[in-house]
Amino acid sequence: MSDPIMVFKKPSYPINNSLQEYLERFDRVSKVTVFYDDLLRFTGSVTVYDKNDQDTLWIRVYYNEFEREEIDLNLKKIYSLLHSDGNLGILKFLNIDSIDYCTFGNSKPFRIKVRNILNDNYTHFYVKKADASRVYGLELEHILSPDKINFLVYNDTLIEEHIMGIPGDIFIKTLLADCTETEKAQIAKEFVKFNERCMIRLLGDMRAYNYVIVPIHDFDHVVYKIRAIDFDQQCFEGNFKVYRPQFFKENYPMVKLVKEKLQTSSIEQYKDEERAVLAKRILSSENRINRLLEIMSADTLSTEIHLEQLKMELYRYTKDLNFKKAKSMGSIMVAAFEFITRNYKNSTVLKK
Repeated sequence: MSDPIMVFKKPSYPINNSLQEYLERFDRVSKVTVFYDDLLRFTGSVTVYDKNDQDTLWIRVYYNEFEREEIDLNLKKIYSLLHSDGNLGILKFLNIDSIDYCTFGNSKPFRIKVRNILNDNYTHFYVKKADASRVYGLELEHILSPDKINFLVYNDTLIEEHIMGIPGDIFIKTLLADCTETEKAQIAKEFVKFNERCMIRLLGDMRAYNYVIVPIHDFDHVVYKIRAIDFDQQCFEGNFKVYRPQFFKENYPMVKLVKEKLQTSSIEQYKDEERAVLAKRILSSENRINRLLEIMSADTLSTEIHLEQLKMELYRYTKDLNFKKAKSMGSIMVAAFEFITRNYKNSTVLKK
C-alpha cells in the first residue's frame, strides 16, 4: 500500500468574475463585511489542548477590546446568514465564545464557536482564505453528496459551516476495534462508496483526518456514514491515486476492513450503486452542474504538468477519448460526469 506523493504545495487560485456571478446567483455571497485578514490581527494566543492534554495544533486568539467588539458583531451576523435568513433579531441571544486559529495545513482557518445564551447550545463555523478550488469542491459536495453544505464568500474570504462527525483518524484509532462485526461490514461498504464518490468527482487528499465518520442511530442499530470535510484538493493533483482514498496509508485499516468483510462481487455492487446515485444527482441538477462545469472549464485550477498527467491516467483507466482531449481540469470533470451519466443511461436502457 503506497502513499500517493503530493509533490507541490497547492497554490491558492482566485475567484474569477464568472464564478463570482454564479455564487451570487445561488445566494453564496455574504452581505457582511468580514475579512479573513481582519482576524489575523490578534494580539495574543494560548495553545488549545484536547481532553487528554495533547496539543490540538489550534491556538485560541485574543484581540484588543475595541476590535473584538466589532469582530464579534460581524461574526454573529455571519452566523445568522449561514444558518437562517440573516435576521438581526437573534444577535442579542448569541455569544462568540472563542476564536481559534489553526497552525496546521494549507488553509490555516479560524474556527468560531457561537453559543446561544438562552440554552447554551453551541455550534462552530470556519473563516478561511477564499480559494476557487475549495469553492468548486464545496459546490460539488453540496450538489452531488448525500449531504448539503452551507458556505458563503465575501471577496477573498470564505465562511464554511462546521461538518459534524468523528475525525476519521480518531475513529480508526479509538473506536473501530470496538465496533460489532455487522457494523464493521457496514463501515466497509460506506468506505467503498466514499472512495468511488471522491474518485468520480476528483476530490483529492482524503486522508483519515480529512473526513469524518458520522454515526446515525436507526432503531436497534447504528449506521455509519463518511463525509469529506476538506475541499482544498479539488482537481489539482496530476496523480490519479490522490483522488482515491484507498491508496493513502492512513486509510489502510479501512481498506483492510473492506478486504475482510466484503466479497469482490459486493464491492462491485456498491461501486455500481454509488455511480448510479451520482448519475441521478448530476441529471437532476443538470442546469446548475452544467453552469458550474462551464466556469470550471475556462478556469485555471492546476498546472499544465498535472493536467497532462491526470488526463492521460484517466484515459488509460477508462479508455474514454474525452479525457485525452480535455484542455483543463474543468474539462476533465465534464468528461468524468459524461462518462458516468452515459453508462447509467445505457444500463437503464438494457434493463428495460
